[in-house]
Amino acid sequence: MNLEVQTQIDTKMERRKNLILLLLFLAGVVNYLDRSALSISAPFIQKDLALSSIEMGAIFSCFSIGYALFNIIGGIASDKYGAKKTLLVAMIVWSSFSGSIFFAVGFLSLIIIRILFGMAEGPLSTTTNKMINTWFPPNKRASTMGIASSGTPLGGAISGPIIGFICIKYGWRISFIIIMSIGFIWAIAWWKIAKEKTNNEYHEVESKVEGSKNIQIEQEKPINKIKTSFYLKKKTIIFTAIAFFSYNYILFFFLTWYPSYLIKERGLSIATMSIVNIVPWTLGFIGLAFGGILSDKLVKKFKNRHVLFSRKVIVVSCLFIAAISIILAGVMKNTVGSISMLAIAVFFMYLTGAIYWGIVDDVVDSNNVGSVGGFMHAIGNCAGILGPLVTGFIVQYTGGFTTAFILAGLIALVGSLGAWKFIKPITKEEYANAPRVAIK
Repeated sequence: MNLEVQTQIDTKMERRKNLILLLLFLAGVVNYLDRSALSISAPFIQKDLALSSIEMGAIFSCFSIGYALFNIIGGIASDKYGAKKTLLVAMIVWSSFSGSIFFAVGFLSLIIIRILFGMAEGPLSTTTNKMINTWFPPNKRASTMGIASSGTPLGGAISGPIIGFICIKYGWRISFIIIMSIGFIWAIAWWKIAKEKTNNEYHEVESKVEGSKNIQIEQEKPINKIKTSFYLKKKTIIFTAIAFFSYNYILFFFLTWYPSYLIKERGLSIATMSIVNIVPWTLGFIGLAFGGILSDKLVKKFKNRHVLFSRKVIVVSCLFIAAISIILAGVMKNTVGSISMLAIAVFFMYLTGAIYWGIVDDVVDSNNVGSVGGFMHAIGNCAGILGPLVTGFIVQYTGGFTTAFILAGLIALVGSLGAWKFIKPITKEEYANAPRVAIK
């Protein structure tokens, strides 16, 4: 092929990759604008619709019932139909249900809307990881996933002042219509710009053997693939999912109840809360973007060790620091100290955010990345079902949040210790003996 023509093709591909990464980043921003809107407006909604703390906790939790289920379905769909189509449909549907909160009249209507909303948002992370897995080389996937995912805490950071202002000025219902419109605009851009990169165009099979780095191997027509069930039985995947559960327990505790905590326990006004809420989310944005980059750099630094060593170091150490910090945040009497410790917890928690997906990419072949990632994501997001509901009960019956903070910290400690003990490379022999199924 003519060198000039090849250069033009490479430049075009690189430009498309960057645009896809930008759109995935913006999808995360929209996603957390949608999610955070309820927690920011919760004090208004709770008062307007006469909801108790337990009812509010149930509304927060029911989102994750649909979300966890469709983590798996979204992963399977991205493997079967492609990440572009799956994410497009998800964005349109979840934006529609986000806007429908405008019509909520009470507890039951909010429960139904939030379950359907969660179902539609379920495929986001698995489709993002699938898109990155097909478009980016193995040595850049953790950093790329970190950059793409960092849009989520940024969405959380800007949601405070934006949603808070709209709620105060125009009412809480209007905020959901506005963010629905933003989602529709993103969907149009995604449909026009994104492109599926199929295995027929460029097929990668990663070497997952113990002690080796990822190596790309050309393979024109794969004949069979490893069964998904092989991976789901491995301790590495199971305890990665458990660590992700502890990560999500802190995340959903923060995402759902933190604004109410600042108002009820710390006595902040709605306007002040909206500004203070920016701080931990901004640190989370930095942590999530930096965590993947740090992980890929550690892979290069410790090139004589298995790639999982570098991923594991970050998960274990950062979850441990997050656990201690969130416990301290709950027991501190000083408001500034408590907010500072929670900000530290969120920063270190988010440092691990891209690493779970990096572990899946390191040990799972491309044909199973969506499905296995969906399984891990579903287990992790069961924390979103339990966490907000448990917190609601704690607040209702203890009259405060201290016990909820301590519980979140202890769960993070369990995730850290489990990752240290059980996340290990899958051996060459295990791969050789893995059950396989023909690709149709």
